[in-house]
Amino acid sequence: MKRNALILAQTARILKLPVVLTSSMEEYAQGPLLSELESILPAEFAARIKRSGIVNAMDDKNFAAAVKATGRKQLIVAGVTNDVCTVYPALGLVREGFEVQVVADAGGSLRPMERGEVTLTTTNQLIAEFAGSWTTPEGGQLVRVLMTALRG
Repeated sequence: MKRNALILAQTARILKLPVVLTSSMEEYAQGPLLSELESILPAEFAARIKRSGIVNAMDDKNFAAAVKATGRKQLIVAGVTNDVCTVYPALGLVREGFEVQVVADAGGSLRPMERGEVTLTTTNQLIAEFAGSWTTPEGGQLVRVLMTALRG
């Protein structure tokens, strides 16, 4: 799970995709985000939305505003656990008219999202879709990220 989260972060950096990071009760029960995210996405890490126990991230007005400020209608969602971190925001975003892909290999409990018309994917599948061709400069960088992660 950690490897896949870091691959996604590196992919977002390479492709210059907007990223909104959030944590719930970072100083307490859930703990901080992966420290490696700070070096991969320093500005996004610094601007992360620290929720104070709100389960559905989209119920946090700051997070919801940050997501909407990206201007994107197609969103990729990943979280520590799908049964809590991703299911509620993903279903809510679909109800609001967004197209949502949840990176399935980031957690468990996926069936409610699938029934709610959320597209489920995996890290490798998403990276391959983004790359389109491993022969482009970005595709070459992405395949190196994947290969490095698989060796590490």
